[in-house]
Amino acid sequence: MAPLRFSANVSWLFPELPGLPARLRAAGSSGFEAAEVAWPYAEPPEALARAAQDAGLQLVLINTPPGDREEGEMGLGAVPGRQAAFREGLEQAVLYAKALGCPRIHLMAGRVPRGADRAAVRGEMETVFLENLRHAADVLARENLVGLLEPINTRITDPQYFLDSPQQAAAILQKVGRPNLQLQMDIFHWQIMDGNLTGNIREFLPIVGHVQVAQVPGRGDPGSPGELNFPYLFQLLEDEACKGFVG
Repeated sequence: MAPLRFSANVSWLFPELPGLPARLRAAGSSGFEAAEVAWPYAEPPEALARAAQDAGLQLVLINTPPGDREEGEMGLGAVPGRQAAFREGLEQAVLYAKALGCPRIHLMAGRVPRGADRAAVRGEMETVFLENLRHAADVLARENLVGLLEPINTRITDPQYFLDSPQQAAAILQKVGRPNLQLQMDIFHWQIMDGNLTGNIREFLPIVGHVQVAQVPGRGDPGSPGELNFPYLFQLLEDEACKGFVG
């Protein structure tokens, strides 16, 4: 079986360093061969590509833009009335992914609108998400890119996030039915929402395109104190033939 391939998430790692180029250099110096970044858009793509190349890193994941952070947005994929902004953000993400040689883009679902009842708007938000994902799959396919859906826990991290469980994400992926859309598994979020990591990893890993890890509850690195047994989890991922990178 192939060993796991690890990626440095420089949006979280090396916080003492200002700017993504410096963090990429630190990741390379620490022995990583791959890196990922949530939102690279404050830096010119050419500068980031050069920094990654100089550090000997392959960039493996970026996110679509979050939208208007001052208005509380955290992604736009499922947000009613923001379809045009989602598609503009997707075009920007594709431009960066191509410049960076990055094969995967996390298509952020976004939050339930302020003041709305989650149950009341769930159907409308899923309809919007399906429409946007079909559009995104077509755009990404033309560039040989993969789109990822990441459930984010609503117990602690983001109570208003629309997509919060692997079951919900897998059902949406099945409805869209596009091979270049896959699941992004963040073990931190999955543990908080549902636990049952062994069963969920075995069930959903065949449709997972990227894995992320952090300790629970503090969201520190795998070596920090917490409730997750990472030697066991890493061995499980290896035994189950995890194909993506582990961030």
